[in-house]
Amino acid sequence: MQDSEFWVFGYGSLLWKPGFEFVECRLATLHGFNRSFCMSSIHYRGTEDDPGLVLALDPEDGSECHGVGFRVADDIAAGTLAYLRERELISSAYLEQRHEIQFRDGSAAQAVCYVINRDHVQYAGGLSLRDQADIIARAKGSAGPNTEYLHNTVLHLEELGIADLELEQLAAMVKEAAIL
Repeated sequence: MQDSEFWVFGYGSLLWKPGFEFVECRLATLHGFNRSFCMSSIHYRGTEDDPGLVLALDPEDGSECHGVGFRVADDIAAGTLAYLRERELISSAYLEQRHEIQFRDGSAAQAVCYVINRDHVQYAGGLSLRDQADIIARAKGSAGPNTEYLHNTVLHLEELGIADLELEQLAAMVKEAAIL
C-alpha cells in the first residue's frame, strides 16, 4: 500500500472538475460505499428554498464505488487539502475520511474521501429515482443547473469506461422530464 503519497478519491464532480493539480490519475475502487445522490445541495446546485441533489459516498456493506484516484505531488498536498476542505466541507454535510482505494493492477493506497454525514440535515438518502429526477430537473444553484452536474458526471464516467446503470437511468429520466 502507498501510504506516504497523497491521494484523493474522485467519484462525482471531482471527475470533471477537480480544481487541483495532480501528477497521476488512476481508475480506482472504494469498497463499502455507494455513489449516491443522497445530499441536498443548498449552495452549488440548489438553494435553501429549492435544494438540488449532489453525489456523496453513502456507506453500505458489500457495495463498491468505481472512480479515480488522483495522486497529488507532496509539495502541493497541504494546499490541495485546504482547497478541498473549502470546497467540500462548506456545510459539514460531508465527512472527510481516509479509506483504502484499490487500483486495477491490485495495488492500493489510502485516499481522502468525502462521505455523507447521515446525521446531517442535508442527508437525503432513500429517495426513489423518480424523486431524484424531479429534483435534479428543476434545481439551480450558484454553480449552475443541477442537470449539468448529473450529465457531466455521467459523461465522464462513460469516458472512463465506468458503468453506473443507476446514474444512466437517472439521466434518462431527467432528460425525459425536460422534454415533457
